[in-house]
Amino acid sequence: MFTSVLMIEQPLSAADVGFVTTLHDDDMSFVVLLRPRGDEDRLLRAIDDVALGELEKAVHEADEPEGEEALRPAALALEQSLRRLRAAGSQAVGQVIDGHPLDLLRSVVEQTHADEVIVLTAPHLVEEFFHRDWASRARHKVGVPVLKLYAHSDEDVTEDTEGPEGAAGAAGETAPEGAKPEA
Repeated sequence: MFTSVLMIEQPLSAADVGFVTTLHDDDMSFVVLLRPRGDEDRLLRAIDDVALGELEKAVHEADEPEGEEALRPAALALEQSLRRLRAAGSQAVGQVIDGHPLDLLRSVVEQTHADEVIVLTAPHLVEEFFHRDWASRARHKVGVPVLKLYAHSDEDVTEDTEGPEGAAGAAGETAPEGAKPEA
């Protein structure tokens, strides 16, 4: 059985579950670590929203629950994620993280004899540029490979697959007129 520690910050979408459960040919076991939103990250999240052109999200960043208020939504997000992983045929356990996730990561990797760490988050442009994101920092703390993936929401998947352009349009690519799609 292949064991992955999966670090997330939002519920896993159906697309995310489909992707992480098919990364390897082996049966998969996941230890999910979910960190609730913290007010210390509010400025960085707002900068990321602006950089990604999501101005509406940046304006409403202060409206999102943080700290103690974020614990209940985080627990629900974790339960939803675990249910989805199990429904896909994987073993899954998890916990909501109090404090900094990297403090717990090394011990979880050692205790579970994990084969890899997958960091599945929204883009964090400022932190990634300065290599202060979870994936970059985890690479210095654990003795297993660390894979950085960008999370999707279920709304993203619906938007990507609807409309005349389908998934190719979602990726920003269009085929030249008269071209045949690749198989």
